[in-house]
Amino acid sequence: MAKIVVLGAGISGHVAAAHLRRKLSKEHIVEVVSPNSNYQWIPSNIWVGIGRMKSKSILFPLKPLYKKKHINYKQAKAVAFYPEGDIQLENPYVEVEYVVGEQKGKKEKVTYDYLINATGPKLNFEATEGLNPGQNKTFSVCTYNHAEHAWEGLNALIQQMKQGKKAKILIGTGHAKATCQGAAFEYILNVEQELRRHKVRDMAEITWISNEYQLGDFGMDGMLLSYGGMTMKSHEMVEMIFEDRNIKWILGAGVQKIENGIAHYENLEGEFKTENYDFAMLIPSFSGHGFKAYDKTGNDITEKLFKGFMVVDADYTSKPYEEWTVQDWPETYQNPTYKNIFAPGIAFAPPHSISKPRKSKNGTEIFPAPPRTGMPSGITAKLVADNIIDAIKSGKNELQHKGSMGNMGAACIASAGFGLTSGSGISITTFPIVPDYKTYADTQGRKLGKTFASIGLAGHWLKLALHHAFIYKAKMKPLWWLIPE
Repeated sequence: MAKIVVLGAGISGHVAAAHLRRKLSKEHIVEVVSPNSNYQWIPSNIWVGIGRMKSKSILFPLKPLYKKKHINYKQAKAVAFYPEGDIQLENPYVEVEYVVGEQKGKKEKVTYDYLINATGPKLNFEATEGLNPGQNKTFSVCTYNHAEHAWEGLNALIQQMKQGKKAKILIGTGHAKATCQGAAFEYILNVEQELRRHKVRDMAEITWISNEYQLGDFGMDGMLLSYGGMTMKSHEMVEMIFEDRNIKWILGAGVQKIENGIAHYENLEGEFKTENYDFAMLIPSFSGHGFKAYDKTGNDITEKLFKGFMVVDADYTSKPYEEWTVQDWPETYQNPTYKNIFAPGIAFAPPHSISKPRKSKNGTEIFPAPPRTGMPSGITAKLVADNIIDAIKSGKNELQHKGSMGNMGAACIASAGFGLTSGSGISITTFPIVPDYKTYADTQGRKLGKTFASIGLAGHWLKLALHHAFIYKAKMKPLWWLIPE
């Protein structure tokens, strides 16, 4: 009998637990530990944030589903890692703390044979002074609760605009090293369309603010795309979209401080500037959760497991940008010291950024951290689960399933406005996610034909279809595993 503990019930954790349970006999224990009571389909938070979808449509409770599927579940958060056990307990374990009910605050040692750390990121709002969701006229769409509050704030502003108020809206990144530009990009396009739907677009000035060097970087160093019968750079595509919708932009901006209606930022020229706003949605910095790790005798061994996020089979050697290669990126997401610990999705520590690192003239780093959300999270979670399943069944830890972001493609449907007849979506695929400048030297590190984009109503239909498909999959309904990650 083997016991597999999964920390986190987001995309990576939920996908891993589902595949483990489906493929392993009931004699093996699959246990999920998560502080969240609900599963949420995060990509649809965008629509909650514009009032076009209710949060109940993008979430469901975990406990009854896991009970039905024979997956153990604890609503608790990980506190510390003991990969060698301790003096009293020989088995490796994670110390967890319950977050609800009569057990709230109680700590427990959760033992395991295999551990999947799928805790994702900490939403590090405090890294930017004053950036608190719902305060200082700033909002977030990172969770369904945040998205609900964002719609409340946006709707209140829309009502004021209907009464004649001119407004300034600011959307983008709220930290010099923030990532997830894609979510902010979707939100700004949806907000712009909602203002038109409410007939107040002429009352608003909409501005994009980002740490990107160019539009369309998205933390992936930009892309050369096949677009219709043309070849187009991603920054040219986004410029075209923003110009068409009369959206202004500020680039190379590291937001440092938020006051009530004022964003303070530094740009790459080293200038310190401000931007006023009446409503802002700014993506925070993502960071690790600050976990600690200890050996059997209680010595701190955190550096063996974490570099902010969890250490895996990547090349973390410090080297110049010009020497970075796709081979630096992990393939199995296994911790090199403790072979029974894995970290797929956002939980693993990337070896370096994907976009070129840049500093302001004052020495401040201003560039996106690497994105690992969505499709890559699901793919890496499945391959980790499959490697554990093989190891349990064969008794060999051979790790036959591999997938590096340097040889992995991804597809993204970015909502550009909600509506069955008036909606729009931007369909983008990229291969590979991490550019391979050696193999694809003439096409900015990616393969044309597999890196392309299209815009239109069909994209919205596809995004909506995927919403329902992935909720179906997450609920583990009949034949759910036939839907790809």
